[in-house]
Amino acid sequence: MNILFAGTPPFAAVALSALLDAGHRVPLVLTQPDRPAGRGLKAQASAVKQLALERGLVLAQPESLKDDVTVTRLAGLDADVMVVAAYGLLLPQRVLDLPRLGCLNIHASLLPRWRGAAPIQRAILAGDSETGITIMQMDAGLDTGAIRMVAALPIAREDTAQTLHDRLASLGARLIVEALHDLPPALAQDSKRATYAAKITKAEARIEWTRSAADIDRAVRAYNPVPGAYTSWQGQPLKIWRAEPLESCGNAVPGTVLQAGADGLCVATGEGSLRLLEVQRAGGRRMDVRTFLAGATFVAGEPLGD
Repeated sequence: MNILFAGTPPFAAVALSALLDAGHRVPLVLTQPDRPAGRGLKAQASAVKQLALERGLVLAQPESLKDDVTVTRLAGLDADVMVVAAYGLLLPQRVLDLPRLGCLNIHASLLPRWRGAAPIQRAILAGDSETGITIMQMDAGLDTGAIRMVAALPIAREDTAQTLHDRLASLGARLIVEALHDLPPALAQDSKRATYAAKITKAEARIEWTRSAADIDRAVRAYNPVPGAYTSWQGQPLKIWRAEPLESCGNAVPGTVLQAGADGLCVATGEGSLRLLEVQRAGGRRMDVRTFLAGATFVAGEPLGD
């Protein structure tokens, strides 16, 4: 099949690799322009760009798909279908209409639940027991198109956004190959059941100790690796990378350190306690609490989030 591919992050690169390995022809890959990243803010190529260059594919990085030159170029490729995965640019209707079979999106949720930019993180934050991949026939709306194929995936107790992302990326790659082999009929979404997965902000990753230990644990996992759940200690940021909720290890004002030892830092929350297992000080590296406490002194009764 003659496929145009549009995607940017590692999630999309896994799908592109699977399509190529399945023998599909990809005459053009679209990905976002190089963006500044890292401490030096140097322009970095996306995961999809890196893969496209490795596989010798023709690559384009338009700032928009609305200009006539880009649309004319896409039209001239006579594509059977465009596969889109976490591309990051809106597809105007005239682009959606170009391929013979339209445009298929690999979306990391069980649509219509979690339409939008951050379905993986929102599913963990909400305490969902499962998520999955939806192969969607794209329309002009935000993840509102008809469903072609769907596969569910359980969310494990220890899943972070990263581990769940990796499993979903593999599932999405397999599912899009299956869908293109025998395209199922399109079924309209039930918009009454839709929920919206808003983009994650750094501000919301700040831990609110008045929330329950279970809620905070989900936040720690949902914001791992980006932007990282954080609190403050002695006026400095402290990221929390791994934790576990407990029924209780004492009673105190939420955010109070109850115990500090080799087993972790136990902190009071609005309901239950949270044991911190892996942390990171500003400018430092991630480390388990045992190592962290070797160079830092916590005293029972000391507050976090001051």
